[in-house]
Amino acid sequence: MKTINDFAVSGLRVLVRADLNVPLDGDRIADDGRIRASLPTLTALASRGAKVIVCAHLGRPGGKPDPRYSLAPVAVRLGELLGQRVNLAADTTGPAARAAVAAIRPGGVVMLENLRFNEGETSKDDAQRGLFADQLAALADLYVDDGFGAVHRKHASVYDVATRLPHAAGYLLQAEVTALSQLTTGVRRPYVVVLGGAKVEDKFASIGRLITSADRILVGGAMAFPFLVAQGHKVGTSRLAADEVDAAAGYLDLAGAKIVPPPDLVVATELAADAHHQVVAADAIPADQMGLDIGPAAAARFAAAIGEAGTVFWNGPMGVFELPPYAAGTRAVARALTASGAFTVIGGGDTGAAIRALGFSDGAFGYVSTGGGASLEFIQGLTLPGLAVLEDR
Repeated sequence: MKTINDFAVSGLRVLVRADLNVPLDGDRIADDGRIRASLPTLTALASRGAKVIVCAHLGRPGGKPDPRYSLAPVAVRLGELLGQRVNLAADTTGPAARAAVAAIRPGGVVMLENLRFNEGETSKDDAQRGLFADQLAALADLYVDDGFGAVHRKHASVYDVATRLPHAAGYLLQAEVTALSQLTTGVRRPYVVVLGGAKVEDKFASIGRLITSADRILVGGAMAFPFLVAQGHKVGTSRLAADEVDAAAGYLDLAGAKIVPPPDLVVATELAADAHHQVVAADAIPADQMGLDIGPAAAARFAAAIGEAGTVFWNGPMGVFELPPYAAGTRAVARALTASGAFTVIGGGDTGAAIRALGFSDGAFGYVSTGGGASLEFIQGLTLPGLAVLEDR
């Protein structure tokens, strides 16, 4: 892949696809880690006299404008971190965007409104996606992809624009590929993978591939419940992806003791900080209660496995870390990684947000990736459209 160092960018309109899909609490940014990660590329381009056009998505607005998903708070925060005003266009490729781009001076930065306000961004129809890509490409002279968190999507701003413009990888994209490549070749063993989080359907299929590469797979969060059911346990009112139970049973048959579900959990009557909660064995979850965190025995078992590892990849919190009664499992795993002598990688925005919310710095880990699904697909050796299209063959 060519990088931004391979281009003389002074005076050029440079369209930068960033990953600014940050968690919001109302209109307040709860974690600005992804914005900070974009700074090296944006700062370098601006300092070299480029006219920088930032494009990104936020949430899933469904292909139409929705004020709840406006990038306005992101533009404000980015401007604060860059030390210069970042004007937000009122649309993505319409009159406001074209006017904003026309007004940029060398070294200036503008941001287009949420890419997913246009249904062409995520369309599976090549022609519809291509039309939107044409409109984006018309705004720029050079395309730079620095949004690693989206490179596993064949979206207009990730894939199609790169086929229409000279293209390069940004510094963050380079760093992600360099770090994650250490999990695909020459891996230090034992190799331990920790999987959690609430988005079970998005990552469950990855387990089948990881079984062949990992030495141990520790499972927490909502990922654990299909395995517990497959083992014959009841999970009460826990968040269960019921259609994954058969797959979980197959994984257990294939991998045996390599897959480690939690032996105990913290359960509660409802998802609330003040709800009655207790620690129970994994085979004793009350019918009217839900699992919201791994228990202390699970935390100890997971920490012991991490302590023996040569490499650890962690994707997904162990519980609802945002609420104090259910944060101990995630904190215990994070602490075990920081104490480990292994090469440790935090994979994903949710996990990165979790460690920072619990008081851990990014520097305490080997590498903190900005991509959840993207990092998980990369370490499986899958082809990521946004990376493949940047490669000049």
